[in-house]
Amino acid sequence: MSLKVYNSLSRKKEEFKSITEGHVGMYVCGPTVSGESHLGHARPYITFDVIHRYLKHLGNKVRYVRNITDAGHFEEEGREAEDKIAKKALLERLEPMELVQKYTNLFHWAMNEFNTIPPSIEPTATGHIVEQIVMIEKIIADGYAYVANGSVYFDVEKYNTDFSKIGMPYGILSGRNLDDQMDTTRELDNQDEKRNKADFALWKNAPPEHIMRWPSPWGEGFPGWHIECSAMSNKYLGDQFDIHGGGMDLQFPHHECEIAQSAVVNHKTMAKYWIHNNMITINGKKMGKSYGNQIMLSQMFTGDHPLLDQPYHPMTIRFFILQSHYRSTLDFGNDALKGSEKAFKRLWEAYVVLQGLPLTVDREPITEAENGERLTVDDQVNTLLAEFDEFMNDDFNTAKVLANMFEIVPIINGIKDKHIPISALKPETLALLKTKMKVYIEDVFGLKHEQEGGDKLEGVLQLLMTLRKDAKTKKDFVTSDRIRNELAAIGVLIKDEKDGGMSYSLQ
Repeated sequence: MSLKVYNSLSRKKEEFKSITEGHVGMYVCGPTVSGESHLGHARPYITFDVIHRYLKHLGNKVRYVRNITDAGHFEEEGREAEDKIAKKALLERLEPMELVQKYTNLFHWAMNEFNTIPPSIEPTATGHIVEQIVMIEKIIADGYAYVANGSVYFDVEKYNTDFSKIGMPYGILSGRNLDDQMDTTRELDNQDEKRNKADFALWKNAPPEHIMRWPSPWGEGFPGWHIECSAMSNKYLGDQFDIHGGGMDLQFPHHECEIAQSAVVNHKTMAKYWIHNNMITINGKKMGKSYGNQIMLSQMFTGDHPLLDQPYHPMTIRFFILQSHYRSTLDFGNDALKGSEKAFKRLWEAYVVLQGLPLTVDREPITEAENGERLTVDDQVNTLLAEFDEFMNDDFNTAKVLANMFEIVPIINGIKDKHIPISALKPETLALLKTKMKVYIEDVFGLKHEQEGGDKLEGVLQLLMTLRKDAKTKKDFVTSDRIRNELAAIGVLIKDEKDGGMSYSLQ
């Protein structure tokens, strides 16, 4: 079975065929590093990490480009001249690039905790100002953008008139009608500079107080959000590449605008396949600052948030995300996360048992009835294993693969507990089971043991927490604080629970 992916552009599953056989170019919109990464960042980057891993597993050489937006990300549906990086730099009293480095480092740290493979190339918006200016100049020269008071705007109506004729209208990805957009677009700052409400900025003139600014043919300013990704993907993946990915919230306006800009410059739809992961909710509600439920990744790992009952290991979060298909909605709640924590522990324990089973054992002669039972178990395992590939080739269905793994777990545990004889599996089936579980659990799904230090580390930490609890009981707060602070210095965070207990998390 060949790989099929759901293409947001065509709104259907399509057989995946890369432009160059054996090579895949994939661009995924990266974070805006104006603050710490939150839970909403976990899903897309874990999702596309698994896609990256699976494409490599199929034998492809993958160039995975994921950008860093470190300038110019102002809101198209908010205060249009507001640069998130510059605003946050003022609040934190840091140089903009100092702030960018701080939050880029935190993002990389979180991605490392999730065991994601770094992208092949991680370009930054500020490192590609020249490429963005060149692309804007080409769009102006072709008549699809105009200059107004030192800013440059993309002429959506003119683009739509011309490119609709060749099957690339504005709205092709999101399915939005341009007339509806014109009617529903909110009034924005500098709206009077635009010819039409739907026009979007390619370059913004920087007011005197604006910190981040670059010279351009139109005066000092900074780039629009959408042009950054068009310029960087074009530079590293070419006029057209295989996969463009990101969260569903980026379909409009970001990806829609990317398609229009790149179509003017290259007269092609920039990517063959558009893959979008669905959104997450927190206890059934959309995550956002206004709801008071925005959880930073570091808070997930330490449990330091009012909505969290406990810390959650990065592998628990990764496993939880893979338990749902990437295009389905995913609700984060304590009960669901605790369930995933237990399930992952059960799966990993069975996986460890499996790896320890001998491939060659003395096999006693078996009866005809026993032989029938063996064939039943053996056939069952082979069927479940064969479906791993089938499910992943059906639009990366990690949830179904995990479901099959949990059907295999009782068989492994049955062999361990001697309820099922090891002879129930043929040697070649057992060898395949070991290999396939290893490939999928570790190589494709990127899962690893939560407690890499093992039982000894667990014992030492429990002893230290007991000593700290005794010190607190005796009101020896000097010793209590010293244990907490010195553990924190080596990356072990202690959290005091409401019932007087303690928990820890490894950073």
